[in-house]
Amino acid sequence: MSHDWMLVETLGSEPTVVAQGAHTKNLIPISSLLRRNPHLMAIQTAISETVRGGSGLSSITPKNDCVIRTEVVAMSDGRIHGVQMWIGAADEDPPPRPEVGSMLWDLTNCAATDTVESLKIGGWDPATQPTQGRAFADDLPRRDLNPHEAEVISMLIKPRPGVTICTTWDVADYRGEQITVGFVARSLEEIDDDGDEDGARRLVCRAMNWRSVHEGKDNGEASLAERILAGLARPGIHRALVDPAHWMLVKWLDDPAPFFDWRAGMSSEQAIHPHDRPAVAEMAKGFDGGSVSGVLRVIARDGGWTPVHVTVHRIELHDGVIGGLAELRLPTDDELSDARLEER
Repeated sequence: MSHDWMLVETLGSEPTVVAQGAHTKNLIPISSLLRRNPHLMAIQTAISETVRGGSGLSSITPKNDCVIRTEVVAMSDGRIHGVQMWIGAADEDPPPRPEVGSMLWDLTNCAATDTVESLKIGGWDPATQPTQGRAFADDLPRRDLNPHEAEVISMLIKPRPGVTICTTWDVADYRGEQITVGFVARSLEEIDDDGDEDGARRLVCRAMNWRSVHEGKDNGEASLAERILAGLARPGIHRALVDPAHWMLVKWLDDPAPFFDWRAGMSSEQAIHPHDRPAVAEMAKGFDGGSVSGVLRVIARDGGWTPVHVTVHRIELHDGVIGGLAELRLPTDDELSDARLEER
């Protein structure tokens, strides 16, 4: 077997390999990947003991010919997402251990939590990015379209337990440099640990990321989608994918709109002016039939209200999950006059 560090996801019923060195593996059960390895049982025991003990270890195989080293990959709440494992000769030093980040998406309360490692690996500047209370749109790559991203967005819009995704994304980091990021995510139901004996159940997505390498041919379908989106781009219009049930912004397809506080103003119905909520309800009814548009007041960057012209197109994302393709821009004077905001 290769003497690279192996990344094993441990949130499922059986440990699964998601990366070997810098190469991403698609959730292969370790019992399948290493079925011919004479040290398989010792490796499985080392991984189990690492998860159970919550810390890395070094162990010698039964014949004293190899050493197994492990390290935990844990989220900031203490939950272990995975284990990094290396096996080699007893007198051999392991190669540098790849950095791995952890993330937690609260699908029930629509909030994301990152770690410094996950931000750095994902191409963000950890010095300028918060780790707590992030919007989902903060964690998804902006502008770039990647394979399996529709599955991730569908999981955010219509969450359900038991969804697993493992893929690589080619994105530009905050310096503009192209990087490849490996990503694995699993949705599951947990009890909200808020100190209450009768803790509420919530759906979460626990994930890990790492720097990977680009493998295989370019995805022609994704490239076509990117060309179509680029061809439809217009100055002053900022496009995004939204959850039509809650008007929650999930992913920017252009640079984020600078004219309102989109983290607050497209996060829930409460971020829309109370007098405009009936208009939102009417738009939601019309959305079932196709595209809808209107002028809505959302939270401004200075904390007040600012009018935004919103057009939302109905699109199918993945496996029957419906999303909204929103176009956001400043309204014209005529549109403001026709909206009669002061009469709402």
